[in-house]
Amino acid sequence: MIRSIRKKRTVILAGCAILVFVGSFWFFTKLLMPKYMDEVIDGALIAEYYQEETEHDVIFIGDCEVYENISPITLWEEYGMTSYIRGSAQQLIWQSYYLLEEMLAIEKPKVVVFNVLSMQYNEPQKEAYNRMTLDGMKWSLSKWDSIQASMLPEESMVEYLFPLLRFHSRFSELNMEDIQYLFHKDKISHNGYYMRTGVKPVTTEPTKRRLPDYRFGEKAYEYLDRITTLCEENGVTLILMKAPSIYPVWHEEWDQQIVDYAEEHHLLYLNFLELFEETGIDLTTDTYDAGLHLNVFGAEKLASYLGKILSEIPGVADHREEEKLRQIWEEKIEFYYQKKEEQMAIGK
Repeated sequence: MIRSIRKKRTVILAGCAILVFVGSFWFFTKLLMPKYMDEVIDGALIAEYYQEETEHDVIFIGDCEVYENISPITLWEEYGMTSYIRGSAQQLIWQSYYLLEEMLAIEKPKVVVFNVLSMQYNEPQKEAYNRMTLDGMKWSLSKWDSIQASMLPEESMVEYLFPLLRFHSRFSELNMEDIQYLFHKDKISHNGYYMRTGVKPVTTEPTKRRLPDYRFGEKAYEYLDRITTLCEENGVTLILMKAPSIYPVWHEEWDQQIVDYAEEHHLLYLNFLELFEETGIDLTTDTYDAGLHLNVFGAEKLASYLGKILSEIPGVADHREEEKLRQIWEEKIEFYYQKKEEQMAIGK
């Protein structure tokens, strides 16, 4: 009897010890992982998608040239279009592919718009940017494959599986942001759109430096093919886009390759660097950082123009008369204009 009691006590203590260890590991992981709330907020964008309550007719994928240049709220207000931007800082094309693959397991949009700037990269670039995309993804085979495709030689899968192993050294860097956002994060985007209201006009044209080779790499083309095929298999209309950002430089030689690819695969390609007059975008008033990204006024103009094209694609509907969606988007609109007023008041 005594031996049996001792054995049960040992099992209970061992179980408690395991629970304490797991709980501590979870707590310190939450504490030490970057929060992306006050300064580099770009890293918070990917995770916000999972808070969505409804599906979307249009999904945008790509780097900052989508999440800082297009307003989904404008698409709803003017066309009743439901859309979301799955963008992240320096999102590489294979990351775009796996985000698309993951998303198609959750919902089936009618249109996917892919921004082509990332075609210039054929290899992984920086761990910090990898983390801004990959850490926010929910665990799935798509996330696993995206990590595998993105890791630099000095990175390891185990540090993605257990982020505490990567961020344990942040103890000395902890600040009030880490405490404030330990168990919750503020909503920072508007269906994936990162709003800025400041104005910093373009004053000089970018210098185009000659490159030794303008050809896009094999890996970039491989994943562009995979994006195209994935959309075809799921009955999704794919549109290729180059946003009207003049920095970094988009070379004519790069553009011609996308023109050729679009023609070969019967895709629509919109190069907004050639459509300033049509969109009404003015780089003296519609950019907050001298041409790298649009401010909210430019993003609304681009969405207004793009919405005319998207609304003509079969399956993209005007949902403004649907009560459930209308109520959800009314809340989004209220949040959007509240943040717009706040930012304009402080000149951000």
